[in-house]
Amino acid sequence: MSLEGLDLLTVGRVGVDLYPQQTGPLSQVRTFEKFLGGTATNVAVGASRLGRKSAVLTKVGADGFGEYVREALLGFGVSTEYVGTSPELLTPIVFCELNPPEDPPLLFYRRPMAPDLTLTSQDVPWDVVRDVPILWVTGTGVSVEPARSTQLEMLAKRPRAHAREGRWTILDLDWREMFWPTPQQARAEYDAMLDHVTVAVGNRAEVEVAVGTSDPHEAASRLLERGLELAVVKMGAQGVLVATPEGSTVVPPHRVEVVCGLGSGDAFGAALVHGLLAGWDPVRCAQYANAAGAIVASRLACADAMPTIAELDALVEGAQT
Repeated sequence: MSLEGLDLLTVGRVGVDLYPQQTGPLSQVRTFEKFLGGTATNVAVGASRLGRKSAVLTKVGADGFGEYVREALLGFGVSTEYVGTSPELLTPIVFCELNPPEDPPLLFYRRPMAPDLTLTSQDVPWDVVRDVPILWVTGTGVSVEPARSTQLEMLAKRPRAHAREGRWTILDLDWREMFWPTPQQARAEYDAMLDHVTVAVGNRAEVEVAVGTSDPHEAASRLLERGLELAVVKMGAQGVLVATPEGSTVVPPHRVEVVCGLGSGDAFGAALVHGLLAGWDPVRCAQYANAAGAIVASRLACADAMPTIAELDALVEGAQT
């Protein structure tokens, strides 16, 4: 895939999700089914499903699961050109317990370190980072070294992209408590990234870690004060707050029967990427992002569950009639 044809480069987490085929605690589950997973990976897959050309900058282990990741990405139409291999580490796996389905507990096997957190400057396609229309980074990506310094260097060397140029740098706050010593350390790293991004996306817990308040409107205001063009605060059943320097709007959610809440935020991100690239206004972007999240929440799996544009059109248009 050439740079000229690439719409999106995501950076960070990749792995294999193992979903139980029975309900109940993991101690009682007998069989699992594997799927491609990881926040940055899911966003790239979701964008590809919506017709965008995407790639992931990440690493896997030199094992069968690493081979599976590459094969699955190619099957979803995502470039593997920037998927490296860490020969001494294992591809991460994640066990999911579907109880409760809205927020299933996760058991991460990423020790002693996940390959995606070993990214160095030698792994980075610097021309792509500089020029790709959308660069998507995550909070997890700065949780440890050397990935922390690498991601911060990527942001520092990318000119702050603006919507009027058709370019965005998006920070998915992606707060995962188990990856950090303290919330205070995470806030310091978020603070460093906010000087370079133009869009931030997170739920109420994530914005509280990033800017010190869980109040959606106050959090959005603090994010915009950092020079961002768009702040998106996901509020669960209350919808999503979309804020720009010109004003804010709360977009209502699409209500569905939840099968598994995992991946819904990544689907949200993928649809947001699609909308920004299409030149939609922020409210329309959020309407489609909400629809994408709802569809994935009503299905089992993350990458495999990502919706098509026809599915999104049907749900959004149905809600407006």
